[in-house]
Amino acid sequence: MKQQTLAAAADQGAGFEQYRRATKRDVFLATMEQIVPWSELCAVIEPHYPKPGNGRPPVGLERMLRMYFVQHWFNLADEACEEALLDSTALRRFVGIDLGRERVPDGTTLLKFRRLLEQHKLGEQLFATVGRVLQERGLKVGTGTIVDATIIGAPSSTKNAEKARDPEMCQTKKGQQWYFGMKMHIGVDSRTGLTHSAVVTAANVHDKHPLPELLHGAERRVYGDSAYASQKELISSKAPQARDFTNQRVRSGGEIDEVERAKNRNKSRVRARVEHVFAVVKRLWGFSKVRYRGLAKNATRSFVALGLANIYLARKRLMA
Repeated sequence: MKQQTLAAAADQGAGFEQYRRATKRDVFLATMEQIVPWSELCAVIEPHYPKPGNGRPPVGLERMLRMYFVQHWFNLADEACEEALLDSTALRRFVGIDLGRERVPDGTTLLKFRRLLEQHKLGEQLFATVGRVLQERGLKVGTGTIVDATIIGAPSSTKNAEKARDPEMCQTKKGQQWYFGMKMHIGVDSRTGLTHSAVVTAANVHDKHPLPELLHGAERRVYGDSAYASQKELISSKAPQARDFTNQRVRSGGEIDEVERAKNRNKSRVRARVEHVFAVVKRLWGFSKVRYRGLAKNATRSFVALGLANIYLARKRLMA
């Protein structure tokens, strides 16, 4: 057992800060410390993680995973994450760093860890592992799925080294507004509100095209907004027993069908649960704009963010 240094004792309080109280960040990190399935997630990455040998020994896998999650939760760049750990005792305590004995992993180390996940497409595996763990703990996938998509913006400026926009991002029009970036398509369980499937595309891909990939096949009901209207054949191709509960268009020939509008309102009471996922990923954790170029890197971030959002949304059940 290692002796505690004065730096670690100061980070952990140790009775020195008599009037300190727990902040929202402290409470959040303590909750995630308790409910994140660390051993299962580390087991996904471990076969690909560098082993000790010649040269500089690698940073502990779980420590890097914790640092990577901090980057997601607080929307930090690689070097900004390093600075945040140097600045915040709460973050150091969560990651497990004792400045009296060791350095904070630098931004380059975090960059290499991110690239390792991207190279082996481990973001999808982490998302799937979270889903499996949640099901083992009683949060089963039901027979209703809500499908939806959201736009994640990307820089449209050409003031960069290539003098060009990201070629894998595209523009699309929503209402009277043009957007440039990518789309995150998700399938959410209508009972638990947890995401069970996801697809990342350029922004110009219509919402309906990834629809079969968002269904698990055992659905009895499929909910969605009017972008998925009249897609019964597409739904049946993956979920033959599913009934189409997507919102239908209510305006025809300049007249509004009030009966159909009332039906849409009832469907939307269920469909609205999908917005809770987007609120966590985009508003709470700041993933409303891409940080990297290319769909592959941002897809990895998307899958990890959705997996963490599932854990966050299920926190009350997991702590019960």
